[in-house]
Amino acid sequence: MEYGLLGEKLGHSFSPQIHRALTGCDYRLLPTPPGEVEDLLGRRAFKGLNVTIPYKRTVLPLCDEVDPRAAAIGAVNTVVNRAGRLIGYNTDIDGLKYLAQRAGVDLAGKKAVILGSGGTSRTARAAAEELGAAEIVVISRKGEDNYENLSRHADAQVLINTTPVGMYPSCGLSPVSLDALPRLTGVLDVVYNPLRTALLQEAEGRGLPCSCGLPMLVAQARRSAELFTGAEIPDCRLEEVLAGLTAQVRNIVLIGMPGCGKSAVGRALARRLGKEFLDLDQLIAERAGKPIPEIFAREGEEAFRALESEIVREAGARTGCVLSTGGGVVTRRENYAPLHQNGVIVHLTRDLSLLPTNGRPVSQSRDLGELWAEREPLYAAFADLTADNAGTVEETAERIEQELLEWT
Repeated sequence: MEYGLLGEKLGHSFSPQIHRALTGCDYRLLPTPPGEVEDLLGRRAFKGLNVTIPYKRTVLPLCDEVDPRAAAIGAVNTVVNRAGRLIGYNTDIDGLKYLAQRAGVDLAGKKAVILGSGGTSRTARAAAEELGAAEIVVISRKGEDNYENLSRHADAQVLINTTPVGMYPSCGLSPVSLDALPRLTGVLDVVYNPLRTALLQEAEGRGLPCSCGLPMLVAQARRSAELFTGAEIPDCRLEEVLAGLTAQVRNIVLIGMPGCGKSAVGRALARRLGKEFLDLDQLIAERAGKPIPEIFAREGEEAFRALESEIVREAGARTGCVLSTGGGVVTRRENYAPLHQNGVIVHLTRDLSLLPTNGRPVSQSRDLGELWAEREPLYAAFADLTADNAGTVEETAERIEQELLEWT
């Protein structure tokens, strides 16, 4: 075996995909029970290993030599076999530094607050020190500096979240409100699923430079691969791999007037991109056990909207999908965050005279011109991109695909 990822319960991991893309080398997942870690390292039947939770501290004394940075934070995430000698490193520090620099979050001379006191917190502290932070405060649940007295650090300029709060499947949760830290100039969150946690969406809303942890994941893998192979990997190659991974996991969300073609275009777009297609109106009907016109007739629009928001929260937490939404999804602002957390939102437009109304309760009960005037600002507030469905379904899907490439 050349290289692998050592962990207890790995489940799905991007590590093989990233390392193979960076180096082309053989890379495997190695789910290993605690009692077998020492034996695996002792056999030395590998060129290099990445190490994840819960073994980053376990492998430290099993190495013949430990890099000073890894020793200082007490955690090893990369083990290199050099002629039978195991050398331990910590490349998470390099990953977090790249994350900050790529996001435009400058720590030099700044006061940084780190949420969480675990292993990733120690890594964040080391990275912040190397990036020149003037003061670093670690917030824990029971320490002297905790979530109850966070406001005592209202002068903090950079926030780094190293806790799992807000990570899938607990999307929508946030460890803190940014109201407590009014002088922030940047926010980093090591969570990468979803791509935009509630914390990052709040930072976005305040116009702050911010980023999820996906660039950190790829950057630490880049440094590991360099240690494994001895070959330097340029930033441009890292960015290519990151762009491919981001495109793979992100959702494409179609919004627009009833009858504008979201379902047909969505199916075509999903085929082009190799993504799963989800029609939210269809999911609503399946959940209710009745067609949408019947929901409106028997239970009213408010009951429909409540069920729609429930489906939006569930579907928005998925990754790698094309989502076709109902025409009125934008009428509830609460639907924006779950759609935005993993998605690029595309407003699909079409000439009002071409919009069908059969089977669409709202379109049948309202003048389309008035409905458009009411909803157009809402679509604009949700959308990242706009695409006109003026040609064939395939032509529109192709245009959206090109716009996504240019937008990225």
